[in-house]
Amino acid sequence: MVERQEATLDRIFHALSDPSRRAMLRRLAGGSLTIGELAEPLPMSLAAASKHIKVLEESGLLRRDVQWRTHLCTLNAKPLASAQSWLDFYEHSWDERFDALEEMFRKRKKPREKKA
Repeated sequence: MVERQEATLDRIFHALSDPSRRAMLRRLAGGSLTIGELAEPLPMSLAAASKHIKVLEESGLLRRDVQWRTHLCTLNAKPLASAQSWLDFYEHSWDERFDALEEMFRKRKKPREKKA
């Protein structure tokens, strides 16, 4: 079960690691689009866009419906919840470190203010 969850997270983070795929997901947040519509604003061929779409589809972030020769892509944001849950686990640690860093900067700033 844990291995399956890790494999799912690996696919999600791999899909999100590419700026073109993130741009595609952002555009799909506005509604379903064809592969051509997704590829149009990006500096890539239709074949390259199709490869990116396949990665998004394998991660579960994109659903593709085929209607005759038209491939309609739809965002499936549900898998992002597992990625968010994974990130949330580390949020407390990040917050503590940022608070410590902020405190360190405050302490460094005070002696300099006294000199001026």
